[in-house]
Amino acid sequence: MADLTAIVLTKNEQQNIRACIESVQGFAARVVVVDSGSTDDTVEIAKSLGADVYEHEFSYYAAQFNWGIAHTGIETEWILRLDADERFTPALCRECEALLKGADAAGQNGIAMEADFYFLGRLMKHGLANKRKIMIFRRGHGQIEDRKRDAHTVLFDGGYAEARGRFLHDDFKDLNSYIARYNWYTIRELQDYLAFKNGASTEANTEKRLQKHRKRKFSFYYRAPRFLRCFLWFCYNYYFRLGFLDGREGYIYHWLECYWYRFLVDAKIVEQEKTGAEPAELKAFGS
Repeated sequence: MADLTAIVLTKNEQQNIRACIESVQGFAARVVVVDSGSTDDTVEIAKSLGADVYEHEFSYYAAQFNWGIAHTGIETEWILRLDADERFTPALCRECEALLKGADAAGQNGIAMEADFYFLGRLMKHGLANKRKIMIFRRGHGQIEDRKRDAHTVLFDGGYAEARGRFLHDDFKDLNSYIARYNWYTIRELQDYLAFKNGASTEANTEKRLQKHRKRKFSFYYRAPRFLRCFLWFCYNYYFRLGFLDGREGYIYHWLECYWYRFLVDAKIVEQEKTGAEPAELKAFGS
């Protein structure tokens, strides 16, 4: 067992939370669940599996996770950020445990890894399927960057190891939940876009490919014509990066993720510019 605490943020995650927690039992010394008002059985399930559950009102992901770091009595050397719809495999647990043992000698304060991402029950292998991030970081040497959307793990110092194994990202909830969540995300995306327009930095000491992706997003994508750019982003991932090879699930995923979501962000940018109003808040998804 690693000297590690897994932090999981939840709201109405009864369909996912059991598999999530069970996947790190025997690897994480402690599991902390920070819940923001679940009305289903999320809290009861988490407690039954030995997790320490804390209640805290949700504003945005980074603030909630960093609150969890600061206010849940974490004493382990390492912290794992784990979403309720993510799971570790036994092989990945073993690999990470070995990487943590060698981290001091290598001057590493984190571990990055990639996901096997499932959509509508199908493993996405092409297009915009690769989701990579620093999942584990040393306490006191990292946190979640303070952004409203697309917030990555940042390291204050040191490097990171790269795990060869993959974690599983498989949300058991339906498309209604997906659409509601992504509509909520558009507000956070708009807030980050407005911050960028007002001079906020987009740089972060995080996984190298994520840094490159963000640089392209703010230096190229947001300079392209509105509404056309989301269509071109869809075409790039679906056709040129072979997303069509993932069948109808791949088509639905790429249309929603690359076109619909980005189109909605552009529409809200236009709305904000016309009205000058602050982005309207929605209830957090899962309400």
